[in-house]
Amino acid sequence: MPRAVLSLFTALTFVLINPQPVAAQGIDGLAGSYLAARQATIDGDHREAALYFQQALLRDPENPTLIGNALLARAALGEWDAAAQIAARLPQDVPGRELANTIEQVARISAGDFQGALAAIDANQGAGPLADELTRAWLYLGEGDMSRAVAEFEALAEDSPLAGIARYHLALARAPVGDFERADAILSGETYGPLQATARGIRAHAQVLVQLDRTSDALELLDSATARAPDPVFQALRDAIAADPTRPYDFVIGAQEGIGEVFYSLAQGLGSEAGSSLPLIYARAAHTIHPGHYDAVLLAGALLADEGQPHLAVDVFATVPDDTVYAIEATLGRADALFEMDAEDRAVEVLQALSAAHPDQATVHGALGDTLRRLERFGEAAEAYTLAVDLIDRSEVRYWFLFYTRAISYERDGDWEAAEPDFRHALELNPDQPQVLNYLGYSLVEQRRNLDEALDMIERAVAAEPRSGYIVDSLGWVLYRLGRFEEAVAPMERAVELLPNDPIINDHLGDVYYMVGRFREADFQWHRALSFEPEPEEAERIRLKLDIGLTAVLEQEDGAGGGTQ
Repeated sequence: MPRAVLSLFTALTFVLINPQPVAAQGIDGLAGSYLAARQATIDGDHREAALYFQQALLRDPENPTLIGNALLARAALGEWDAAAQIAARLPQDVPGRELANTIEQVARISAGDFQGALAAIDANQGAGPLADELTRAWLYLGEGDMSRAVAEFEALAEDSPLAGIARYHLALARAPVGDFERADAILSGETYGPLQATARGIRAHAQVLVQLDRTSDALELLDSATARAPDPVFQALRDAIAADPTRPYDFVIGAQEGIGEVFYSLAQGLGSEAGSSLPLIYARAAHTIHPGHYDAVLLAGALLADEGQPHLAVDVFATVPDDTVYAIEATLGRADALFEMDAEDRAVEVLQALSAAHPDQATVHGALGDTLRRLERFGEAAEAYTLAVDLIDRSEVRYWFLFYTRAISYERDGDWEAAEPDFRHALELNPDQPQVLNYLGYSLVEQRRNLDEALDMIERAVAAEPRSGYIVDSLGWVLYRLGRFEEAVAPMERAVELLPNDPIINDHLGDVYYMVGRFREADFQWHRALSFEPEPEEAERIRLKLDIGLTAVLEQEDGAGGGTQ
């Protein structure tokens, strides 16, 4: 972790591991509120933490630990006005005041108090070394001192832990003053070498190119980005540029927006090493400073979802206005969070409404298909995927997954005639994709068709994913189907090592052991398979094998003209 991160990160942890004494006033008094709040903080439930710390502060309003934890909860919720009021209670000399300083600095910048923000940085009472150096440069620009701003950015861009971010921000700072040539030189990699590719960097560069009358280059850049992954925001910008090649630059047009971008850049760049609280607070700060920074809102929602707080994520995603180009991604995030809250039907309703409102968005139909597939509503999933397929170029490699998931939906819905062409088309687009190779190969094995082809597919899948228990199981099973029982033993044993608690794989190993005469071991594996609660039909069949043996079971099934193994 960079040293500059440590001060604020330490401040966030200090309040949790160094509590001030709390008077024991009964479970309904201060101690009860404090313990409930502390547990909510540990659980990452910022809303509950804010509530309980507020109750505790009513009883002990000067307690530094309570104040620090209340600050953390309010900042994580994006409640900066309330956080600033609480921060004012904390003395300047108390350990762990870095978070309070950050909150107060965000309040200054949001209010346009650039001189006050510069003074706070000079007094080491800003948002901390990580943010202050970049913020200072933008503040100079806001004060009209472009020369000092450029000097600050260039010094950071040449030799600092923040060099990559500083180069990006130097390009952004040049654009609002009309220096698009040098902004392009940085964003294109000409000045410092290639920058890390980010969605916002690509969008900024496209807008810079438009101002240089290089509309075709801007469109090509955006087309290249969307070729890797569909993005409604990229597409909206592309459409806007194509419709009006004279559109003005409006990505980051001033110091306040630039400082919002600083906090967003840091939130993105920190990763998981600093925990989830610090990136979340920075994302919240970015949106507070620049209310139009909806990428920061989306990032905050994603961080909350990742830390197991989908109920908070739902609320965050819902704050993105429906009339912005970010609304689609926000709604997709909200649907995912609803699903994680076990509100599956509501998630489907949200996606169905989004699909109806945006019939031209393959990404939306695909997301609906994914959710319906997870709910095992396979027929409906296939219909949603078909809406997506009808909108795409079937020859583009990136869409292999769409054909793969539609194939799974068809197969699980009992329509193999529709499924097989999709599996094979997915392989045409991505010939060595192990999941497709395994699924198609295993399906052929189960149907006892094209076993040599199935073996080749599964061997290629195992070569690509040798630690996937399911794929290794498929290899053992196709060898079993081919009657090569001795050869099937090793891969099947390996599959059980990789996934020891899977009922189907343990059942398969039992069958292989039986066929090579290792009957006691077969019985043991079948008993293990039953202990892992297989589906009722499978459980009944395993019990029958334990009762009369695999050979007799197979004879019964052959006589009935069926059988699953």
